[in-house]
Parts: sequence; structure tokens; C-alpha cells
Amino acid sequence: MQQIYDRVAGLDVHRDNVVACFRRRGPRGGAVFEKDRFTTTTSGLRELEAWLGDRRVELVAMEATGVYWKPVLYALESRFTVWLCNARNVKKVPGRKTDLTDAEWLSDVAAHGMVRPSFVPPPAIRELRELTRYRKTQSDARAAEIQRLEKVLQDAGIKLTSVASRVLTQSGRSIIEALIAGERDGARLAELAKGKMRPKIPALTEALTGHFGSHHAVACHRILGHLDFLNESIQALTAEIDARTAAFAPVYTSLLRVPGFDRISTDVILAETGADMSRFPTPGDLASWVGVCPGSHESAGKHRRVGTTKGNPWLRRTLIESARAAARTKGSYFGAQYRQIARRRGPNKAAMAVAHSLIELVWHLLSTGEVYKDLGDDYFTSRQDPERRARRLIAQLEELGFKVTLEAAAAA
Repeated sequence: MQQIYDRVAGLDVHRDNVVACFRRRGPRGGAVFEKDRFTTTTSGLRELEAWLGDRRVELVAMEATGVYWKPVLYALESRFTVWLCNARNVKKVPGRKTDLTDAEWLSDVAAHGMVRPSFVPPPAIRELRELTRYRKTQSDARAAEIQRLEKVLQDAGIKLTSVASRVLTQSGRSIIEALIAGERDGARLAELAKGKMRPKIPALTEALTGHFGSHHAVACHRILGHLDFLNESIQALTAEIDARTAAFAPVYTSLLRVPGFDRISTDVILAETGADMSRFPTPGDLASWVGVCPGSHESAGKHRRVGTTKGNPWLRRTLIESARAAARTKGSYFGAQYRQIARRRGPNKAAMAVAHSLIELVWHLLSTGEVYKDLGDDYFTSRQDPERRARRLIAQLEELGFKVTLEAAAAA
């Protein structure tokens, strides 16, 4: 096999140390290897950088191992071309396995161009990505705390959500705080209702009569305190994210026109892709990287259906949430697409198909600078053959026992 790179280093990265293997052409053909081990502290990585520089390395290849690869890549990327490789693409042939042989194998496959580097965004986007991902974990923690609060209330026989749409509305918060303070009378608690909840006071009085005890009060007090902390944390993170994304105003102007996308989902798209579509040759490449398109399996000329790839879990989840929001948008093409597929294959596959369409649309909008124009919710029906559709509807009515006679409408 043809060798593409002459002076290559493979790094086997762990939490506390990194094993380096330098590969170069031998004087009589073949390859010559040099190996060494370094710590992953700042001083150890400086030694690694000097070791690679002394050997005039052209390319450094390393596996993506958890989060341990990050400080190693950050220490080397300014001086060397560094490839971050997907671990599943560099599996070694079964046999003897040591850290040294792993590093040697990685340098060998990289020298022959047998692996492709993973997408690693520039430093500014990496910083933004860290903030958006942390904000998402805080939002998930907040949702879990709200569910926990509902469980405590149900344990106390307080059926607040049987009357209210959510547990933590303004009225719900006032009622829970009164319960914590010691109020147990259902009628007095119901009087704390505000706005649209006022007409429901009789139902609230019955729903708020339970056996709320002191241990429930302690749990609810701690949950509300934790929720306040999480809300403050999310607001602070959002302010920091907004400040860092101010320079990307055209991206937001373009994507916020699309049904299902809001400020938060656009933040995630920007943080995960860098809004640089040149990294992805086609919209299909981007969809595959995200993980919203089916895999491929062919053997003996037969194709077998396989599930979607794992892809980028942060962007994949955001796209599916946006797809469900777009499906609820009235008059939108995505709503029509969702309904058409959901009838045949169910809501989950329909949401995935809409997510696929959304990410391909993102690629086109950011690549070309075009302005989004919705195709309309009649996109599919307007392209159907009227006569064929009429025959299908007649057949359905005849199956129900009706006799159908058609008469053309008079021209207007």
C-alpha cells in the first residue's frame, strides 16, 4: 500500500500519560519506529511537543478517548497537523495489545491515509460549545427537579397538576410556598390562584386537600431552592453565550426564519458545527455526522435496513426537538411532511425525517446565503394527480358501503 506521509507520529492517549510512536521510512525501505512515554501534565506535554519537533513530524494522529484527548490536542495543534481519529476506524488486528503497539498501529494507518480526521472546531467555537453543552445539562437538571417536585406533591395527595397545566406556574409556585409555610386548608390555598386559574378555584380546593407533612415541606423547600439556583445558572450562561455569538448575527437572521428553530437551538447548531459548511462537502455528509440519516448495509446484492448512526448526540437531540416543534407549525411544509410520514411509519420516524430535512436545509442556507422560503403545507397534495386521488377516495368510500357518483363542478 502506498505511503502518503513520511514522518508520522501516533499517540495513544490516557488520563495520566500518552505513549508516542514516531514512524519514518527506513534507509532500505520499510519503516523505522521510535517510541517514548510522556505524562499529560503541562510540562509533560511540552516535552512531547519538543520530542515531536526534534523529529520533524509532519502529521500527528491520535484517538478520541473520552475527554483525555483535549489537552493533548490543544498543546500540539498550533505547531503540528493533528488528526483526531474515531476509535472505531483504527481498531487493531487482534493479537498482542499494548500501549506501544497501539501507538505504532495508529502511526502506520495514518501514514498510509487509512483514516480520516474528525471535525474539531476552532478554539472560539470550542469555548462556545462548552457553554451550550453545560447549559443543556442545567436545563435537564431543572426538568428532573420539576418532575421530582411533582412526585413529592403526589405522595402528599396534592393533585395540583390535575387542575393546572404545569406544576410551576405563578399560581402553582405561590401554592407550594404556602404549603411549605404551613398552610393546609384547601380553600385558602385555592384563593392564591391567579389569572386564568381563578375560575378553577372549586376544583383547586378539592385537589389541594391532602396530607402534606413536614417531610414534604422540607423536600419541596430544597427543590425550589435548587430550581432557583438552576434558573440563575441558565440565565448567566445564556448571557455569556449571547455575548459570544453577537458576531454571528447573519447566522441567526437566516436560521430563525425556519419553523422549529429558536435562539437556543440556533446556539447549538452554531456551537456544534461552527456554521462552517465547508467542513461538510454535501448536506448528506452533515446529516450523517449529526446522526439523523439511516446507515447502509449491503451484502450479496441485498440491502438491509439499519438504524440511524450515533452521530453528534447534542445536535441530534436538538434537531429532533426542533423537528417536533416544526411539525406543530401551522401552514408549514415540515408539518405536512411530518403528517404524511407519521401516517405510514409512526411519529418517531416522522420526527427523524423532519430532522433530516432541517439539517440539510441548514447546510443550504449557510452555504449559499439564500433566504428561507417555506414550501407550504399543500406541497404534497398540490403535486398529486387529481384523478388518481379521486379514485383513491372513491375506493375508500365504497369500502365503507357508500355508492359514489361524481359530477364535475361548474367553472367559476
